[in-house]
Parts: sequence; structure tokens; C-alpha cells
Amino acid sequence: MLKRKMYDRLLEWKKNKGTECLLVKGARQVGKTYLVRQFGANEYESFIEINFHMQSNLKAIFEGELSSEEIFKRITANIPGVKLIHGKTLLFLDEIQKCANARTALKFLAQDERFDVIASGSLLGLAYGQDADKEVKEVDSIPVGYEKPLMMYSLDFEEFLWAYGYNDDTIDYLRRFYDSKEKIPTEINEKYDMILREYLVVGGMPEVVANFMEYKDFGKVQEIQDKILSSYADDISQHAKGAEKVKVRKCYDSIPRQLARENRKFKYSEVESKATARKFGDSVQWLHDANMAYICCNSSMPMLPLKAYEKENEFKLYINDTGLLMAMFGFATKQALLNGKLKGPAKGGIYENFAAETLSKSGYSLHYYKHDDNSELEFVIEKDGEVVPIEVKAGNTATKSLNKFIEDFEPSVAYKLISGNIGMNETKLSLPHYLAMFI
Repeated sequence: MLKRKMYDRLLEWKKNKGTECLLVKGARQVGKTYLVRQFGANEYESFIEINFHMQSNLKAIFEGELSSEEIFKRITANIPGVKLIHGKTLLFLDEIQKCANARTALKFLAQDERFDVIASGSLLGLAYGQDADKEVKEVDSIPVGYEKPLMMYSLDFEEFLWAYGYNDDTIDYLRRFYDSKEKIPTEINEKYDMILREYLVVGGMPEVVANFMEYKDFGKVQEIQDKILSSYADDISQHAKGAEKVKVRKCYDSIPRQLARENRKFKYSEVESKATARKFGDSVQWLHDANMAYICCNSSMPMLPLKAYEKENEFKLYINDTGLLMAMFGFATKQALLNGKLKGPAKGGIYENFAAETLSKSGYSLHYYKHDDNSELEFVIEKDGEVVPIEVKAGNTATKSLNKFIEDFEPSVAYKLISGNIGMNETKLSLPHYLAMFI
């Protein structure tokens, strides 16, 4: 059983929910359904699950009058043996995007307050005009103020360490080095660098991680990742509309090529010769809204708010799980990375994808800053009331761009993520990649 940070978020919601249902979003295969089932079994006397994909007949519960009284009455009529215990029942509405009336009804279920309600779905980020699934209909009334959205991701590196058997004391031990800026003993640093390389190859998809922890078989890892990538392709073919099906797939398949270049700015010409934003811009947005890829926008000025200075059509795309990116690169690339023999721009793209994934999972929006053709910072983030720069190095080479940023803007701290040890030079803090989880 994998320990997930999201479980604590569910407990926090249960304690302070008031008149709010919980709406769990996230890409397919990140463990939403499994976690809510676990939460329901552990924290409630009665757990009721309705999956609108597997049990389409139960949409009848949400037809007609949508008062809470009528809905709960229909639940008892359509689900034999169901128990509704005041204050001790969790109703789980899975794949809720396939039942528009259920989404509308969240308002009335939240106002009722007798029973807790969690809804979930894999493609809830898609606007209804983006989804070709005939079962997905526009919601008559979004229950604004009555649903609390919560994004769930694949396992981050800290959760991967938990899966390996490391406890909170281990995490606190590593955090002390981050806080004190003291060098990590060489043997320990090399150990966690190796575990990080395993994480880059395995990724954080729960099924993959659980299988790896049991068998330590990278061949099985690749098989499961290929299956997940196939399910993503199926999602694109089922949910993207019309001609977008091919265009979305082309954009997604181009991401590894784009990240393997020295200049990782997304180029439509890498998707298709002479392609433009006019043709493929909606496809890129579809991937982002489906939580299959992260968009990192170029900010013309490293000032708050970064979003106000975004340059249109200047961005990078990252795969939502670095393990899936590695699977797309293939087994030979995985082998080279694990053995410390991978070279070239693709290695930098892999570590950059890991940094993007880590920052996103920590709640940061993604931006980069390009001063000129000779100076580019992989990431700038909004942290503690200022813009903080982050440079990502696959090795531990010079930091011309970061030095230029420090000189021009004088941030209180600047991060350099490296394959190496901790080092502090005035405001520039060098960190081994695996300590990015503490930024």
C-alpha cells in the first residue's frame, strides 16, 4: 500500500469541509480512485461508490428533481443494501464528467451536510467543447462555492522514498542539509542520487511504483508504462474532437524530441513541417487541460506577477511524469541513465522535466526567463513575495545565465540544481537534484 500525501489533504477536507464537496482532478492512472476508496474504507462506517463509466445505469439517480432528499432516496432504490448513516457516510461519484446532472447536484448534496461527498474524474480539466465523448454533456450549473477542487499527481520523489521504506526521519535528515546548507556526506549523497535516477526511470505512476517495489524489475516497469501510454493514446482518440485527434497525438509524441534538443522551446515545426500555432495551438492546450503535459511559459520580465509578462506562443512542454518520458525515449536510454553513461542534450531535458514535475507538484506555476539568445534560465518561480531563479544542470557546469540574473535582479536566493553536492556562494545555492523537493 503506497503512502500518499493526498490522504492528509482528504483528512483536512473532512475536518473543515463545511458545505463543500471535494472534486479530485488529475491525469489518468495517478491513483485517484484507489485513494478515495482507501479513505472511505478507513474513515467512514459506510462507503458508497458510483462509477458513471462502469455503472452508466446509475445515472438515473440524478435524473429529475435534484434535491438531496430525492437523490438519496433514489440511491437506496437503485443500490441494494446501501447504508446511509448520518455523519458517517462517504458518497464517491467517480468519472463524474460522464454525468452532468451529478455535477450540478453537488451543490444540493453539499448544502445537505448529512453525508460527505467526493467526486472525481480523469479529464475534468477539459472544457466541454474540447471533449468528443458523447456521454460528456455541458453542466447546467457549475456548483461554484460548493465544490473544492483538488489536483492529484503521480508520486513525487518524497513519496517514492516512502514507497522504498524510508520514513519521515529520513526525510527530516535530508531537509536538515537543505536548511543548514552543509555538504552531505559523499556516500549518502551518492546513494540518493542513485535512487533519484531510479525514480527518473520508474516515475511516479502508482501501479508502476508498486510493481517496481515488489519485483525491482525494470522490464516490468517498461511494460506497465507502455500500457499507460497506450491508455493515454486511447483517451486522445476518444476525447479529442475531429481533426484534433491526430494533431493532439502529434504534439504529444513530439515532446521527447523537443526535450532532446539543446534549445527546448516548443517548436510547432517539430510537430509537422511548416506548422504554426494557428494549426496546433488548441492541441497543446488540450494536452495541458487533460493534465498530460505541463506548459512552462516564457516570461519577458522576471517580475511579479509572472503571468502578466508571458510571451504568447513562447513556451516549453513537459510530460506529466518523467518515468513516462523515459519510457517514450526507450529502454536503452533508461539503461544509460541508470549506469551514469547518458550524455548529450536529452540528459538535460530529462532532468529539466523532473524539475518541472517537482515544481508543479509543489504548487508552483511554471515559467522560464530568456534574457537573450545566450542567456536562458530554465525556471523562475514566485516564492516568498519575489521571483526566484532556478537553473537546472544535468552535471555541474558553469552558470552564466544564473550569474547574470543575480547581477541584474539581486534575488535573495538563486537555486542551481546539479549532479553534485550542496554549495553556497553568496545568494547562489547549489543543490543535488533530489533536494528540489524542499524548494
